[in-house]
Amino acid sequence: MSRKLDLRTGRPVWSAYRTPAVPTSALTRDAKADVLIVGMGISGAMMAEALTADGHSVIGIDRRGPLKGSTPATTALVQFEIDQPLTTLAKMIGKGPAEQAWRRSRLAVSNLAARIAELGINCGPSRTQSLYLAGTVLGPSELRDEADARRQAGIAATYLTPAPLAETFGIERDGAILSHGNIALDPRKLTAGLLLKALERKARFYAPVEATAIEDSADEVVVSTRDGQTITARHVVLATGYELVDVVPAAAHQIISTWAMATRPQSRKIWPRAAFIWEASDPYLYMRATADGRVICGGEDEDFVDETRRDGLIADKSARISEKLGRLFPHLDVRPEFAWTGSFGTTTTGLPYIGAIPRHPRIHAVMGYGGNGITFSQIASEIVSASINGLEDTDARLFAFNR
Repeated sequence: MSRKLDLRTGRPVWSAYRTPAVPTSALTRDAKADVLIVGMGISGAMMAEALTADGHSVIGIDRRGPLKGSTPATTALVQFEIDQPLTTLAKMIGKGPAEQAWRRSRLAVSNLAARIAELGINCGPSRTQSLYLAGTVLGPSELRDEADARRQAGIAATYLTPAPLAETFGIERDGAILSHGNIALDPRKLTAGLLLKALERKARFYAPVEATAIEDSADEVVVSTRDGQTITARHVVLATGYELVDVVPAAAHQIISTWAMATRPQSRKIWPRAAFIWEASDPYLYMRATADGRVICGGEDEDFVDETRRDGLIADKSARISEKLGRLFPHLDVRPEFAWTGSFGTTTTGLPYIGAIPRHPRIHAVMGYGGNGITFSQIASEIVSASINGLEDTDARLFAFNR
């Protein structure tokens, strides 16, 4: 049914922090529910919380178990800025759709922050500024145009020249865009918190359970599992992340490899306001701080999916990332205490594919691609839950498979 990937290797920084356990059961007999969610990472957790809040009976399965796929490998810069700059995206899909995609991304971050607060999930969320530094892809003049384009779309953006950038943040670069309202959080605690809320509403979680086949008809979907049991549901949501299922079109999707590292805690040395920082470069560098003052830094992405080769580069890539971080902030202790690697999916436009699969109206795919996985997972939970409730999200077409 799906292409299996070794999604991550190494020791992600989140292993340093305790996460609540999410209890699962063994699937010993056939089962039925309104909705079956395949995958129990961040996308599946958001879907389970949203659908149980709407009163649906939900079953979740995962071939590994909760929180064991890509979710622990994320650096969790939960930001609305899409990988593809607004000015670039406008040339690809048109000015109006590009502006709306960026606005929806901005709204998703706000919605997620509100949902975390409403549910009382203890994942250390903090609203955070973001600095987008001039680099090899966008220089100072292009960054000015990008800031103007965002403001025209109703998204606040301030262009900083070198002097205020150095004065306020201690960064020597030719320019940057300052944004507001992103979220720093612990992704494992968020995922566990959402799954536990769904459990409170009588969701049933089974793991390890591997789905092997999907058969859909006019009024139901039947999923077969490796051990022989079946699960029948009115709708199935594929929240399998970067492990594509055969039924999902893969034409505009590719898998790439990325690396990240984290330092020891050093709260007194963190840059002002602990802003997210990322570069308009290829390959780009991105960084954030944790609540206890570690610096998480990642990048060095490469366009290949060979897991053995990817894993063999952890030491070299973390050393390169550490060196780049040290050039930007010479006062930091940039030695990696944690280093890891993972595979993730990208699309040509940087926008995810979300919604019912063509010719399979009861099978929905929730795929948060690129550097905005958590933000896109929030959008997916809104679009797919609306669809299952018989409604149409106003932005569904922006992210649809047949867009």
